[in-house]
Amino acid sequence: MAAGVLCAALGLFPAAEAGAAVPASVPHAGADAAHPVQNPSAVVASSAADSDPVFTAPVSTSQCRKQIARGCYSPLQYRTAYDLDPLYKQGITGRGRTIVIADSYGSPTIQHDLDVFDHQWGLPNTTVDVVKWGDVPKFDPKNADMTGWAGETTLDVEAAHAVAPGARIVLVETAVSETEGDVGVPEMMSAINHLVDRGTGDVVSMSWATSEAEFPGFSQGDYTALTSQRYAFVNAARHGVTLTASSGDGGGDAKRLDAAWPAGDPLVTAIGGTELHLNDQGKRTAPDSAWSGSGGERSKVFARPSYQDSVRKVVGTHRGTPDISMAASTDGAMWMYSSFDPANVGWTADGAGTSEASPLFAAVVALADQAAGHRLGQIDDDLYRLQGHAHSGLVDVTTGRTGTAGFPATRGYDQATGLGTVDAAVLVHALAHRS
Repeated sequence: MAAGVLCAALGLFPAAEAGAAVPASVPHAGADAAHPVQNPSAVVASSAADSDPVFTAPVSTSQCRKQIARGCYSPLQYRTAYDLDPLYKQGITGRGRTIVIADSYGSPTIQHDLDVFDHQWGLPNTTVDVVKWGDVPKFDPKNADMTGWAGETTLDVEAAHAVAPGARIVLVETAVSETEGDVGVPEMMSAINHLVDRGTGDVVSMSWATSEAEFPGFSQGDYTALTSQRYAFVNAARHGVTLTASSGDGGGDAKRLDAAWPAGDPLVTAIGGTELHLNDQGKRTAPDSAWSGSGGERSKVFARPSYQDSVRKVVGTHRGTPDISMAASTDGAMWMYSSFDPANVGWTADGAGTSEASPLFAAVVALADQAAGHRLGQIDDDLYRLQGHAHSGLVDVTTGRTGTAGFPATRGYDQATGLGTVDAAVLVHALAHRS
């Protein structure tokens, strides 16, 4: 995604100068690293406090490396990295398409924070349509669960808008926190189902995950508690709505049959994580590599879908994840702005795992929907059909690996990064059948 100013045809402002960094106090409690699949919503809060300062203004990547020993990227650098400028010059910005983002609790400052984000990077302002699903409790900045979800919400909205600046964003806030197992999942599913029935949304991004094994009955081979929640996905498929979900941040386990859900659902496109290696202009200094924490597993609940027949030697008889990957690493995370916590107002680039990757790819789908002139619906058939073809827009990732018990990135499909990452200018047209 681009390191420069977007084309004038979009009516965007020049990017603001990055100011000097003044680290403020640092939020967030640690996540439970022992969990086999972490809830991506907790990743925003997972790092040690002394390594995640809040800045008064973003700094360059090189400055970031000097100050906190890791990369920090602007959405404009992402635009260069993912080759989005050619699409914008063609007027493909997501205009006329809607991205639905589902998060528990949401953020009380999401509109203000997106406005600040847009002004900093010269992006067009947009109104976030907030749908409250249930009696969403009043936000408490001292409640770690609420601030974790507010950080997740901020990331989801800003990442999606950065890639598809012309798309409408609908944020549905649920009243029960989604955790491991089926807690909070019924509210998520009923909210998504409601919006699908209303015709709201062309693509839904879910930056949360839970182990299949955490659902009641799993150890007895009874998967009803999980499969009974799929009605929203079946309905979405019927209406041609694309679903994306984070593959989890546990690093994968090659020996375990227990995928992150909903990413492991055959009706959902599972989005894994990569690490970008960019200079200050957003140009690659090395090819993308697998992010060590990216989740990749095989499902015990779902058999291998037909679209994965071409990779049966990798996934065997089970649904394998991920399908495709985008930026997720803590070393090279996107700058985001938030003010929901009065004690920590400003810019952070903490790294949010595959929570970042799902909205990034959902926005790519919104661009493809616009290019096609209609919803693309469940896209995994197309993604796997494109594998190995010239001008597919799929970029193989062959370096790095996920966790010590996980998977190496290899040539072709692997469970570290799936089919690889994207060259959006090519993939969007390939998905829209306009290559």
